[in-house]
Amino acid sequence: MTFDPSAQGLDEETVTERVDDAIENNEVVLFMKGSAMMPQCGYSKRAIGILQQYRDDVETVDTLQNLDAFRAALDSHSGWETIPQAFVDGEFIGGSDIIAELDEQGELAAKLGVDPETVENDAATDAPF
Repeated sequence: MTFDPSAQGLDEETVTERVDDAIENNEVVLFMKGSAMMPQCGYSKRAIGILQQYRDDVETVDTLQNLDAFRAALDSHSGWETIPQAFVDGEFIGGSDIIAELDEQGELAAKLGVDPETVENDAATDAPF
C-alpha cells in the first residue's frame, strides 16, 4: 500500500460542514495539520502546545484529509487560508504566530477565558520545529 499525498479523503461539502460544526459547537477549536497527539507540522505543534498550556479541552480538526477544501472553508470564516487556525467562541483568533504573540503579551488567557495564574508554562512550545 502506498501513500498518495494528493489524494483527498473528504469532499468539499463534508469539509465545509465539519468546519462550520466545529466552530459553532466548540469553545476552543484548532484546525491543524495532524492531531494533538501527532502534529504533522511545526506550526501546528507550536499552536496546540501553547493552547494546551491554558486549556485541556481544545478540540482539534485534522485538515490533512483535504487540505485545499479546508483552506477554502476556513477562508470563508477568517479571511485566511493558512493553517493552523484557532477559533474561540466562534471568533477567529489567529495562527501559531498570533497565538504565540498573545501568549507572550499575556493576553491569551483572557481570550481563552482562563485565569492566567493557572497556566502551566512549557518551554518546548517556543520553537515551531
